[in-house]
Amino acid sequence: MQEKPPRVTGKGSVARRQPAQQRSRERLDRILEVAQQLIAEKGSEHVKMSEIAELAEISIGSLYQYFPDKREIVRTLAELYAAESRRCVREALEAVQDKAQLLAAFASLVDQYYEIVLDKPVMRDISSALRSDKALMSIEIAESRACGALLAAAIRRVTPTSRTDSKRVSALAFLIWQLGEETMRLAVAHKRGEGAMLVDAYKRMSLQAIDDA
Repeated sequence: MQEKPPRVTGKGSVARRQPAQQRSRERLDRILEVAQQLIAEKGSEHVKMSEIAELAEISIGSLYQYFPDKREIVRTLAELYAAESRRCVREALEAVQDKAQLLAAFASLVDQYYEIVLDKPVMRDISSALRSDKALMSIEIAESRACGALLAAAIRRVTPTSRTDSKRVSALAFLIWQLGEETMRLAVAHKRGEGAMLVDAYKRMSLQAIDDA
């Protein structure tokens, strides 16, 4: 849930070359910046590695030293967006001190995420790419588990111990987060008005589930 595309730190897990020098890190940043631009304009399935290399002003051989194929570029972008999103979720949820604050924080996160997804075509494309590739889909599942764990921790913190079951709360939070991803994909596939109603319905169901936990 970020306002700007994430910046590479040089610690990505999938790039073939791990840039240690400033020049290499800047080149990796440039590659991913160009890739995001092209994906936003054309969709990932229509972007060619040669286009990325040309716009990034590097040779195709140099590009392959960083990424063996386009799929790994999409994976890296997905992981970077996920890490930034998780940071925002952590900051929002770790600050809550009672149930009312938790509900307000969750509602705000849903609204923010929907607006960002609407505003950034590259995020929608990456989300679709993850769903069409079983190996890449593990990134989304892992992120839902991570953010779900943050939500579960917040629920336990603001709910009397006598009312909580740790495993049940964890399962609920994971389900809420993964359903959120599915809802966003469904919402952006429809007209703005209907999409907003779908997101609102998801938000109301989730808030009720959290309140009842």
